[in-house]
Amino acid sequence: MLIAFFARRGKDKYAQEQEDFWERERRANSTRRKSLDGLNYLTIPWDRLPTEVCTDDERIAEYIDTIRNLKDTKIVNLTGISNTDLKLQYGAPNITELTIYDQRYTALASTLQRWADALIQKGEKDAARTVLEYAVETGTDVSGTYKLLADIYDKEGNKEAIRGLLPAAEALNTPMKDAIIRSINERL
Repeated sequence: MLIAFFARRGKDKYAQEQEDFWERERRANSTRRKSLDGLNYLTIPWDRLPTEVCTDDERIAEYIDTIRNLKDTKIVNLTGISNTDLKLQYGAPNITELTIYDQRYTALASTLQRWADALIQKGEKDAARTVLEYAVETGTDVSGTYKLLADIYDKEGNKEAIRGLLPAAEALNTPMKDAIIRSINERL
């Protein structure tokens, strides 16, 4: 009887969660368009990035070209925010536009990581550091970015810079947050 009681209670809870989800989704889908002016649009600091380093490498040139193509577009980091929450906050008619902004951010974050990795392979540690520091500024949740940047700081003996990564990691809204914080703390 006890097992039956808990099974029924679990089933009832699941049904209530489903009902709440669909009610929220219904409200989100009926939310009118709102202004996107308040979004935190990212600006790519083209003049600050090492766009002249190792451009003879085909991969690096491709990464730089990808960043160049993104630099004049609207980019927003919406990591960790559900489509339902976006529709509730900005209106259902804006979801396609918001998705595009977020897809651009995903392309930016992954390209920055690959670019930094390629620069490290070429022995361009300072250039890689610049790329990774910008990636952290954007709020990336790519754990490899934090690990590689912490490794660079560690090899330089700069524990203070490693500690400086913690506030950025703690501000993340992603399931990767705890793993990133652990990774940083391992280097302290």
